[in-house]
Amino acid sequence: MPSGTFIHFRTPGILIFGMVLAPCGWVLDLTSTVSPNWRTIHTIPSESTDTFLQQGIWDICRASTTSRDILCSQQDEPYFNEQIIEIAQGMMVASLIVTIIGICVAIPGVRCWRERPNWTVAGLGGLLIFCSGVLTIIPIAWYTHIMNNITAASTDIRVGYCIVLGYIGGILEVLGGFVMFIGICRCCGGRNRSERVVADTGKSTRIQPAPRRITVPSIPRTSSASSVPYSRDSFGPTDFPRAKSNVNNSKASSSYGGQPYDADL
Repeated sequence: MPSGTFIHFRTPGILIFGMVLAPCGWVLDLTSTVSPNWRTIHTIPSESTDTFLQQGIWDICRASTTSRDILCSQQDEPYFNEQIIEIAQGMMVASLIVTIIGICVAIPGVRCWRERPNWTVAGLGGLLIFCSGVLTIIPIAWYTHIMNNITAASTDIRVGYCIVLGYIGGILEVLGGFVMFIGICRCCGGRNRSERVVADTGKSTRIQPAPRRITVPSIPRTSSASSVPYSRDSFGPTDFPRAKSNVNNSKASSSYGGQPYDADL
């Protein structure tokens, strides 16, 4: 490996990728956890054909295709006594908590206010986010696999939208956590960390701006020119008539013996 200095010019892309996907996956997992639509039961005996049940892991709602009214908190003891329901409740809540912890751990390691990211801390946060995605996918996949075997009032069973959201959220967390974790080890010449090798010359790598040139206009001046607009010899005898008459008269007038007038100055 050639000698040199590894410079980070921007926040590494794998950290940006992970920090964007993790919150998105958490929101989808939260929606999947609290919404009562893991599966829907249609064609229920002794019920109208437009009535169906929405079953989740926390609640069951009765809805109709011809009305917007939804009645939740429906009782179904055999359904909530199923083993998969209890496991899904625990693992989905654990996934939400682990995701929050992973994001909080990864934030100090991501380069936001320092020159280089802390790859060990960021990688640990990515590992926690990866594990939270696995905790989401396991109960979702298990519920989907045995969905038709869970106690139901009808055989017309369909997949709910919470299953789809749970899959997407879990996959986003797995991908986001994985790409953050691979930055914990440097490989491919530092390209996985968005590093670039530059020669270590001891000089600053910052580009110095070119000096600005300011043109100062020159004013031609001659040595004989004077900065004073007038001189003593430039005035004639008619410029100060009172002073002239005072010099010629032998007897001074009392009106001119006091303070000089403005015209005499």
